[in-house]
Amino acid sequence: MGRRPKPPKDAPDQTRWTFDRLSDIGGARTAVEGAPRLIDSPYGKAVQFDGVDDRLLIDRHPLAGMGQFTFEALFRPDGGVFAQRWFHLNEEDPTPGAPPSVTRMLFEIRVTGQAWALDTFTTGPGYKHTLLFQDKLFPVGKWYWVAQSYDGKTYRAFVDGQLQGEAEIAFKPQGQGRSSVGARMNKVDYFKGAIREARFTPRALTPEALLRASV
Repeated sequence: MGRRPKPPKDAPDQTRWTFDRLSDIGGARTAVEGAPRLIDSPYGKAVQFDGVDDRLLIDRHPLAGMGQFTFEALFRPDGGVFAQRWFHLNEEDPTPGAPPSVTRMLFEIRVTGQAWALDTFTTGPGYKHTLLFQDKLFPVGKWYWVAQSYDGKTYRAFVDGQLQGEAEIAFKPQGQGRSSVGARMNKVDYFKGAIREARFTPRALTPEALLRASV
């Protein structure tokens, strides 16, 4: 048996969500839908989603107010349908009767057979962009750290610290809201796989500082 991987160190101003429970993720109220379950992983407990109706709804948008950011997540995709929107951060207006906001950012994957490609997406007033490169494929059933970042000018996507693509966008900070983990906010495009951790940093980390899976 290999050695247990050491947990990566936190940056001083970084927020960390650990999916080793089904309640109070990141200290925020968390609602459970379907039957996601805790499993063992090389990194500790993780939450497994069935790709049918499992998700967690968390009462927080962890990147709200950030003009620059890095959003990282440790996950294991296990195949399933082609389009899976598995980590959705959505701005929401708390005013009663306010229309739903379309301002959001997501981690998604596109699955083809036993391989997947990363899809990151962000949209808000004056900006809307997808980073998807379906020729950059990775095997399902393994753990990966993925990341998306914005440095005030360029939006980038990474898998295990390797740049997948980038584009200049006129990003604006998003407001307070909620997060849907395991599916899109409107309960479609469910994720089949497991999630162990997410990290949110109020600046763009260099590629060398990004987390990488060790198993």
